[in-house]
Amino acid sequence: KKSKKSYTTNVVISKNGKPNLWIGNNFIHLPKVGCVAANIYRKPMDGWTLKSATVSQSPSKKYYCSLLFEYTEDVPASVTPTLDRTIGLDYSSPHFYVDDDNHSPDVPHAFRSSEKKLAKMQRRLSRMQPGSKNYEQQKQRIAELHEHIANQRKDFAHKESRRIANAYDVVCVEDIDLRGLSGSLHLGKSTMDNGFGMFRNMLEYKLNEQGKHFVKIDRWYPSSKTCSACGAVNASVVLGVDAWICPHCGAHHLRDQNGAINIKQEGFAMLMRAFAPNVA
Repeated sequence: KKSKKSYTTNVVISKNGKPNLWIGNNFIHLPKVGCVAANIYRKPMDGWTLKSATVSQSPSKKYYCSLLFEYTEDVPASVTPTLDRTIGLDYSSPHFYVDDDNHSPDVPHAFRSSEKKLAKMQRRLSRMQPGSKNYEQQKQRIAELHEHIANQRKDFAHKESRRIANAYDVVCVEDIDLRGLSGSLHLGKSTMDNGFGMFRNMLEYKLNEQGKHFVKIDRWYPSSKTCSACGAVNASVVLGVDAWICPHCGAHHLRDQNGAINIKQEGFAMLMRAFAPNVA
């Protein structure tokens, strides 16, 4: 029922002490298949033990092999959080995110940029005879375009999460319900195109690898409605309001930047409460 085909094979040591699965410089030896040429982008470290391999085929007919290794991981020393090395990220549908300095990344909007081309290819496919050679070739082209779009989205998420993980010690985000947001009438396609959930997961493991901190604040915290200057909550701030003035202190706020500042302050406070017993 899935478009992705895969199988997994485990390492078995024969009576003469030779494994049935191993990797070389530019090949992988698979059981019952033999040596298969492969582009290996990451070499195993000393002390890593190969356990299994999963061979999969994407809808674009490309083959991938995922290798599972067992090794002892060194736990990195925890970095002491500081406010100046902390960043708050507020999710934004058109801008991907807005940070507490009102900066946004240059998100590629991969699906939107290829949407017209994809629609044209799908219309062409609809006029072809199912099962014919032309039909199968057109399906292949569409699958390759979908894969290209997914790779663009993943490439951006990897690069942006790596940049932030290297530049900051604490990253605070809102635990927004992206699945629920993707089901809305006007924001669904943009939410799915952004891939912010994948970006958050990448950011979390890259920070943890360095002993840094990833903080999620409660999704019901009114980050956009709270004045970052005096802390008062303005219930009149609704969706579509890009800027507002606090009725209590008169501070002018840009909605997304103000939300990011509140996320940063709340996330850092949560982290300090968690660190308090250790600091004492």
